[in-house]
Amino acid sequence: MPTVWVLGAGQLGAMLKQAAYPLALNVEPVEPDSEHLPNIAADDIVTVEREQWPDTPVTRHLSSQAGFINADIFGRIADRFHQKSMLDDLAISTAPWRVVNTDSTAQEMHAELGAHVLLKRREGGYDGKGQHWLHKDDGGAIPADWLGTGIAEQKIPFDEELSLVGARDKDGNKVFYPLTLNLHVNGILMASISPLSRVAHLQSQAEAMLGKIMDSTGYVGVMAMECFRVGDALMVNELAPRVHNSGHWTQAGACVSQFEMHLRAVSGLPLKAPDVRGQSVMINVIGVERNIGWLKIPATQCYWYGKDVRPGRKLGHINLNHPQKSVVQTALSELHTLLPQNYDQVFAWVKQELERA
Repeated sequence: MPTVWVLGAGQLGAMLKQAAYPLALNVEPVEPDSEHLPNIAADDIVTVEREQWPDTPVTRHLSSQAGFINADIFGRIADRFHQKSMLDDLAISTAPWRVVNTDSTAQEMHAELGAHVLLKRREGGYDGKGQHWLHKDDGGAIPADWLGTGIAEQKIPFDEELSLVGARDKDGNKVFYPLTLNLHVNGILMASISPLSRVAHLQSQAEAMLGKIMDSTGYVGVMAMECFRVGDALMVNELAPRVHNSGHWTQAGACVSQFEMHLRAVSGLPLKAPDVRGQSVMINVIGVERNIGWLKIPATQCYWYGKDVRPGRKLGHINLNHPQKSVVQTALSELHTLLPQNYDQVFAWVKQELERA
């Protein structure tokens, strides 16, 4: 089997490497700033764990390979101007938006998009970074460093945030996981729940949207689509052409994880429907020291990324899964006692949503 080289050597690359073993694939994550150029064979495959990467000898080397999957897609999706333009061209609902030009003014943005306008950098800016709010009542101007560097979006009064993870192979075959309900705090994903019967009626709508995006670009691999739910309509917020944090629950909750599914797709192995195994919850570990007590809790799987602990940093995640929802709820109650007080709102949200499911 060919080697699968992964541009980026963070936690997603590590989890791709873990998922490769049962498939008899060799996965090699590569740091973009590495001084060593990997020796890539003619039939090897190159994929990514991130949309943006610096211009370095390694990134130029990997992106020039014939086996670089989706080489012409990443730039279009990583740049929010091109991503939004693509969604508009495909008639897929997204928040109304405008380009922030070098001569744009806050008054113009409010006139076109309303009293509350969110500025986003064209590239980067995930996990709550690279964003700036313009509120008409504040009377603030567009900061100088935002002129010519971002887009502006209308604030959407959404009901909740959902995401869909799907995969497509080179022949156009597609599979999808159930919709996932997500909680963000200060722009950072804190918890995900899937499946939820109360949003199941939106599954076909979501699959049609993501399927259209993947087909139109000829995308191969796993892609995640983050959406706002407004009533019974979905609006695309962001696209991620890679495995995604909101799909981590699939490691415990599906017969094929998103990481294995991505490797199957890019290496030409068969895709199969990801049968779901009971109720899943994913809790992100943000800025918290590792506690081995997490490992004692039934129905949990703990992933620690081996990073230095810093406030606001994603350091790991905990998957909870069981065929009986009551077992998951009991495990959540026990886990709650082992995380700091700022997680109270997270567990309150998960408890409420499981009761509504």
